Amino acid sequence: MPFVIEEVLPILEKEVATYAVPVVDLIAIQTRNPYRILVATILSARTKDEVTAKAAARLFQRAPDLTGLARLSAAEIASLIYPVGFYKNKAGFLAKLPAALDLMFNGRIPDDVDSLVRLPGVGRKTANLVAAVAFAKEAICVDTHVHRIMNIWGYVRTATPLETEMALRRTLPRPFWRRINSILVAFGQGTCRPVRPHCDRCVIARSCPRIGVTPRKLLSGKGLEK
Repeated sequence: MPFVIEEVLPILEKEVATYAVPVVDLIAIQTRNPYRILVATILSARTKDEVTAKAAARLFQRAPDLTGLARLSAAEIASLIYPVGFYKNKAGFLAKLPAALDLMFNGRIPDDVDSLVRLPGVGRKTANLVAAVAFAKEAICVDTHVHRIMNIWGYVRTATPLETEMALRRTLPRPFWRRINSILVAFGQGTCRPVRPHCDRCVIARSCPRIGVTPRKLLSGKGLEK
């Protein structure tokens, strides 16, 4: 069965509708507040969704907006967001965020990727996700799941998430740009895991090329070859 991205992604979107919603998408469902989406996205890097959700809830109780965030020190933020990954670094970035926004954007969270990446702690993945989720802009957020799965499919042959983003900008149909991250994050967490992938129950198993996933590792449940 041939692999056709325009056919595969709608199948997966229907499949993951029953999965747990990635935390940033969950916050977006609750509110389109760009501040909350930006902060949650910064917190989510290298952190499990359940940890991110609890940390974000604690922080938003004390700092529901940028004004509240500006009142907190880096140490106070760190104590609120612990144990997210790299919590001290993230606390430092968040402590600097209100002043950076005041200085560069008159206290407004920008809606374009090139501006967002100028903010402390914001890389292209975060910027694309905020642009797409908070502002409904055409952006492609490539995290480790998107990068990994797109290479498993052979849709791209890339070494880094940045290379994957640039490749997808050239080839991925535009209707999927904003949706690709939420689809593949949920799919990557629930089925196509980096360790112990569930190829046995995958809804696209017959068409998936499984590049880098060997029969031996499928049987042993050890995931991708390095």
